[in-house]
Amino acid sequence: MRKSAPVSVVVPCYRCGKTIGRALNSIAAQTLIPSEVLLVDDCSGDDTKDVLEHLRASFPDGWIKIISLAENAGPGAARNAGWEAAVEPYVAFLDADDSWHKRKIEIQYTFMENNPLVALSGHAWTRMVLNEIYSSYSVDDYGHTFTDVSKTQLMRSNRFSTPSVMLRRDIKHRFTDGKRYCEDYGLWTEICCSGLRCSRSPLPLAYLHKAEYGETGLSAALWKMEKGELDVYRNLYKRKYLGLLASSGLCVWSLIRFTFRLVRVKLKN
Repeated sequence: MRKSAPVSVVVPCYRCGKTIGRALNSIAAQTLIPSEVLLVDDCSGDDTKDVLEHLRASFPDGWIKIISLAENAGPGAARNAGWEAAVEPYVAFLDADDSWHKRKIEIQYTFMENNPLVALSGHAWTRMVLNEIYSSYSVDDYGHTFTDVSKTQLMRSNRFSTPSVMLRRDIKHRFTDGKRYCEDYGLWTEICCSGLRCSRSPLPLAYLHKAEYGETGLSAALWKMEKGELDVYRNLYKRKYLGLLASSGLCVWSLIRFTFRLVRVKLKN
């Protein structure tokens, strides 16, 4: 029997019946199994809840827990609900349309357990194009090192894709309820700016199965995503984590990057 790790995995679920099985299989395939998986149905209104119940029955009793929200509240609120219900000292996030390398939990949990001052860790990711990547890709092609991410680095760009993040359950910060765009980036920056230590590995231990920009899902709403990022910088200024000059400069930098993204997407289409 494989060993388990004291990690709670939180997966927000919204009309994800076609992809959640793949995500769950990647969790179940871990070399170090997380102790529990919390699937949070964000009031999908379709057959998602039935799919989740069917999948739960196919795994050991008690391993998967399903939380149903009374109204659609967005991924941040769904993650908060799973986070609050989690019982393990570490919480890892996975989106319902993404998946993990089989050694993700093993490598990341070991690092955090050996580095108790790190509040949040993440790692690189890669686009999943061919299913063969699962069998051909080896983490031994990379060094298993984590380096600290500074406030300045994180302000310039989001260094943590949500499916890469593992954090300590007892930290006080949470996703902003009701915020649907860049709610993850907002939380990471708040944690880092509050003085808590954040680290990142170059290992691509998460697989993203859709393009970040220009395809279906929240990331397709480019301008709404951009407004979400601008709101992150404004909130950091309001909380006095950033000065007015720094906040304004980051907003300008963000708008420049947004313009290039928009042009790139239009050229592809």
